[in-house]
Amino acid sequence: MADGRPLISVVDDDESVRESLPDLLRSFGYDVETFCSAEEFLRSPHLGRTRCLLLDIAMPGMSGPELFQSLTATKKHIPVVFITGVEDETVRSRLILQGATDCLFKPFGEEALQEAVKAALGLT
Repeated sequence: MADGRPLISVVDDDESVRESLPDLLRSFGYDVETFCSAEEFLRSPHLGRTRCLLLDIAMPGMSGPELFQSLTATKKHIPVVFITGVEDETVRSRLILQGATDCLFKPFGEEALQEAVKAALGLT
């Protein structure tokens, strides 16, 4: 981690999300890496350094929940905050019951994002 700052990895197939979230997260004091797919994240050298994963639910190829299950099955415990454009409380509740820190509905506010990341990092 550069300067001892936690690394937040953003996995989302939406380019606008990958372009907008890093600046905001850096303003909160975090290092950030972005990935366009779950597969790209799994191949990256940043997997082991990631302290929080902002993860889209619906993506081509491996979905966010599938990546979450894969990480859990392989004992890679990275706190996950799901982000999604589909507001579905049933899905949100299920993901949290499965161990996700939170599930934010797009568009979400800066404060909601900051609180979710802090919770994932155990800072609240």
